[in-house]
Amino acid sequence: AVTVDGGAALGHTRKMAKKLQYVCTACAASSPKWAGQCDACGAWNSIVEEKPLSEGSSSKSIGSKRGGQVELTDLSTNEAPPPRTMSGMEELDRVLGGGLVPSSAILVGGDPGIGKSTVLLQAAAQFASQGLKTIYISGEEASAQVRMRAQRLGLKDAPVKLGAETNLRNILTTLEAEKPQLAIIDSIQTMWVDTVDSAPGSVSQVRAAAHELTSFAKRKGVSVILVGHVTKDGQIAGPRVVEHMVDTVLYFEGERGHQFRILRAVKNRFGPADEIGVFEMTGAGLQEVRNPSALFLSERGEPSPGSVVFSGIEGTRPVLVEFQALVAPSPHSQPRRTVVGWDSSRLAMILAVLEARVGIPFAGLDVYLNVAGGIKVTEPAADLAVAAALLSAREDAALPKDTVVFGEISLSGALRSVSQTENRLKEAQKLGFSTAIMPKGDKAPSTAGLTAKRYDDLTAFVGDIFGAG
Repeated sequence: AVTVDGGAALGHTRKMAKKLQYVCTACAASSPKWAGQCDACGAWNSIVEEKPLSEGSSSKSIGSKRGGQVELTDLSTNEAPPPRTMSGMEELDRVLGGGLVPSSAILVGGDPGIGKSTVLLQAAAQFASQGLKTIYISGEEASAQVRMRAQRLGLKDAPVKLGAETNLRNILTTLEAEKPQLAIIDSIQTMWVDTVDSAPGSVSQVRAAAHELTSFAKRKGVSVILVGHVTKDGQIAGPRVVEHMVDTVLYFEGERGHQFRILRAVKNRFGPADEIGVFEMTGAGLQEVRNPSALFLSERGEPSPGSVVFSGIEGTRPVLVEFQALVAPSPHSQPRRTVVGWDSSRLAMILAVLEARVGIPFAGLDVYLNVAGGIKVTEPAADLAVAAALLSAREDAALPKDTVVFGEISLSGALRSVSQTENRLKEAQKLGFSTAIMPKGDKAPSTAGLTAKRYDDLTAFVGDIFGAG
């Protein structure tokens, strides 16, 4: 009997041990035991114990019970697109895909102090003025602080209801009683779910709070906007599953030293991703920038070596930005490669192609590259503009002021065509540019009044423009 009892106890202990789970707060990777460093992402002291699922939700109990049959349909549909409410802020409506969709869950992330609370308070006032019943819940500031910001922004008379609370149960009870059409929660990391045994901001709390708020939005027909903190890497803090739960993920980007702010959609179930809205930070809050290309180039003076205008595409919008390069002799054994607003790895690739395929070395030279205005450029179409800026700075030869450049560079030195060429050319022509340097493979017709110089490879481009190669 002793042996049987001991075996049963041992089996029970093993069963309990199997249910213990540890989760990394940085990347949400699970582990059967605690460790000082996460094996998945390498973060230190980020492993915490997570409360296991109840016995009734195990896969074994699911298999023992017969569920209801799911209704299946075909892909053809005659359903009308979801109705949208326009805020009146064109840049915000553009990023949302054409306005706010009912029952949608939106997650907004950004660096501390970048202006997330400011733009959402302005958005709340705009939506409320359009007739939406709007509630703003702050978990980080007292109501008096939010009212002071509203007064500074000239929104003190906006029909927005304000609350300060972190207990999610109280917030949901209030929303059910008030029945708003839009609820803004600032922020998801401060929300506390009393059924989860962990501190606010932990993986379990953030996941539970996001799930409850998203489910509430779908169930009650309320649009919910959640504010999320970001890590030092620029990613929204907490488990990535939160980004999968919501319908739309927006990032509010910008440099504190610049007045421009970029609202970028990285996920949108109701519109195009990678769409951007441009704002300018002023004393009266964030002002919309209707023509960002003109604003980014407004302080551009006479042609100077290292300055090249790139015609890019952000989402569906063409945007002209200025690349600035500086090449100088290096006093160090290892020359510096400093990049602001572009990918440093791609800069290293462009330098290697210039040396290997064109024969122009940058050894012993410091290279600095900057995108004017604080905007971040990610598309490969900027390769040729970067190469032109580097060569212009190295040869001390300025490109004509009325010239735009775009094109992707392959490792062989060939120039590859890019998408939406016609839109790039139209935007350049609209702002007074008369010449476009582009890959020969782009078959888009040239815009009237604009001359297109097309090249097959980097060697031909360098030989024609800079007389080298």
